[in-house]
Amino acid sequence: MRDVWGRALRACGYLLLALGAGMATLLVLPFTLVVALTIPVSGVGLFVFPRWLRLVAGWADWNRRRAARLLGVEVPELSLPAERSVLALLRRPAVLRLLLWTPVFALVSMVFGLLGLLGPGMMLNPVQMLMWWAFPPDLQPMQLGLTIDGWGIALGVAAVQLVAGTVITVWVVPPAARVHARLCVRLLAPSERERREELATRVDELQRTRAGVVDAHGAELRRIERDLHDGTQARLVAIAMQLGVAKEAVADPTVAALLEQAHTGTEEAMSELRDVIRGIYPPILADRGLPGALAALAGRTTLPVRLDVTDPGTLPVAVETAAYYAVTESVTNAVRHSGADSVTVRLSREGKAGAEEKRGDLLTLTVTDDGRGGVDETAGSGIQGLRRRVAALDGRVSVHSPEGGPTVIGVELPCGS
Repeated sequence: MRDVWGRALRACGYLLLALGAGMATLLVLPFTLVVALTIPVSGVGLFVFPRWLRLVAGWADWNRRRAARLLGVEVPELSLPAERSVLALLRRPAVLRLLLWTPVFALVSMVFGLLGLLGPGMMLNPVQMLMWWAFPPDLQPMQLGLTIDGWGIALGVAAVQLVAGTVITVWVVPPAARVHARLCVRLLAPSERERREELATRVDELQRTRAGVVDAHGAELRRIERDLHDGTQARLVAIAMQLGVAKEAVADPTVAALLEQAHTGTEEAMSELRDVIRGIYPPILADRGLPGALAALAGRTTLPVRLDVTDPGTLPVAVETAAYYAVTESVTNAVRHSGADSVTVRLSREGKAGAEEKRGDLLTLTVTDDGRGGVDETAGSGIQGLRRRVAALDGRVSVHSPEGGPTVIGVELPCGS
């Protein structure tokens, strides 16, 4: 029961506030008309009208958020386009919705607000009926066409009004408040077409900025690799040499053994650091580029590797690194697990026009082996890691590996926005 009355009181408060908001919005209409009429009369309207619309939009957004809180939903902030031209503003759907919302909200809010006033008013009115005896004889109160001049009629009318007010307050006002709130939210909500256009705009913006993000990420990887290679690794090499010299110079076998352990540990740390550097950004890519790095990979692989590689031109560092690791992982899997006799690597770049990158610019590579096939991605084949690396760049990985082979791993990496 407490929840029922709590909802009823919240709905009454919402509608009473809507009544005041509707009356205030009714005053907005003539002001909007006056501001609009100043446009052809003088140049002041060209300056004032866009700013007035933004004030109205702020007022509408406040009412919309209040309606959303009653419904328990989230709504994005209402914003108008940034155009300063009056004609450009009037062509925008958001502005047209705002101009439609103003009169409709004013009318609907006053109608529903009176309903929110009626229920509590009827519940409070019996107090006046029960005070009939305090009125002068010539000013007896009247209700429902009846003059209240005795306890019988006073109690009867009071009971009717109390019951009617309770019914309206508890069972009519809350649904009416929700209807008003839904109408307020929907009047300002963008259409499905506008949502699709907004989503398309955001996707285009993400595509435009992706190339810059990828390049910045690649440049940071190269900086870290260079710092580790030229700084930390060089210092470890110097320390290892110093430990080797110190080991040969001491006569105490205990100290020599400790120096030997330190020397061995330093060499192990250098080996681990080289693995980390290769994992961040293979130095061979910086030295030879992607085609040269793939040629070097084919030369040190125990299986015959046939390369069909066209010059991809300048690639974002992150894309170049991901492509190199995709080929490395695929060739390694073929050598270790497939029982293949040969591997073929094909790499090409599609959608390139001169030195400029366009939408749809893709680096495409396939690695084919003639092994037994039946690749199981859940068995630690490295394909899942490859998928994650490629997906981070908005790329795609396909694996076709029937039993008996061949296994074909395809990778597509977007090279720009």
